[in-house]
Amino acid sequence: MVEKMQIMIAGGAGFIGSHLSRHLAEQGHEIIVLDNFCTSPSGNIELLEKHPNIKIIKQDIIEPIPNRWEKIDAILNLACPASPVDFGPKSIEILSVCSQGVLNLLELARKHNARFLQASTSECYGDPLVNPQPETYWGNVNPIGVRSCYDEGKRFAEAMVMAYHRKYNLQTRIARIFNTYGPDMRLDDGRVLPNFISQALLNKPLTIYGQGSQTRSFCYVDDLVEGLLSLLNSNYSQPVNLGNPDEIPVLQLANEVIELTASKSKIEFLPLPNDDPKVRQPDITLAKKLLNWHPKTDRMNGIKATIVYFRKVLGLANE
Repeated sequence: MVEKMQIMIAGGAGFIGSHLSRHLAEQGHEIIVLDNFCTSPSGNIELLEKHPNIKIIKQDIIEPIPNRWEKIDAILNLACPASPVDFGPKSIEILSVCSQGVLNLLELARKHNARFLQASTSECYGDPLVNPQPETYWGNVNPIGVRSCYDEGKRFAEAMVMAYHRKYNLQTRIARIFNTYGPDMRLDDGRVLPNFISQALLNKPLTIYGQGSQTRSFCYVDDLVEGLLSLLNSNYSQPVNLGNPDEIPVLQLANEVIELTASKSKIEFLPLPNDDPKVRQPDITLAKKLLNWHPKTDRMNGIKATIVYFRKVLGLANE
């Protein structure tokens, strides 16, 4: 995007959304952030408020969105609680934001003929029977399990986006985002890397569910932002995996975090939650070919940068 655009980012005060909002604002675009702040760290909001090209509107996208803008060039939807700790208490909200919320944004995009990007998820693949996961894999999802509000919510959102593309010829994009990490994450995010870093810095036991043999693949947030923008600027409407194919067992990750933080923490093994994926690794062949994109940040360097952020938030910056 070279010319100045007006871009709406739903969920723009969340972890990935705030990085994306700031990145686009620094390129000179006018950014409208819609967020109800239900999972937005206060520090993210403060950073956004300081930028002259960003306007923040407190808005739950489940509720009607007033069409108060003359022109919106693009809408990027990252609005949805994405942490497993939210799947129980916020299950109805998650299902609603992935259905009515996506519908509201798609209707707004249709009125403005705006390009629309939906942030989907690797959870669409569920507990996969194929590894790595290509976009052609339909997944192995429990439709009534404890994770179903998110898994099936995002799958429904993809179906809604494709329906608008086919019926109205709306320019839509779908990003299937794999595990992403970096500064500005919630301390209480509940996902594996924030848990490990917080526990290690506080010298608490690192909690591993199961035996730690399950794998994850971690993409640094700056790399993901580049991938999202490359996808937005493409002409491809089908889902595209965005993530880092560098797969690692959870137990190995825990030991790496302990070493990088010089922590005294031990490892504690807890029962494996229901429907927890045993493997997670993106096949990014399509993203490489279509977008000329691949992650560039080394995992150790990315984790070090994330540790610096967590030290600051925990008040341990001078230790």
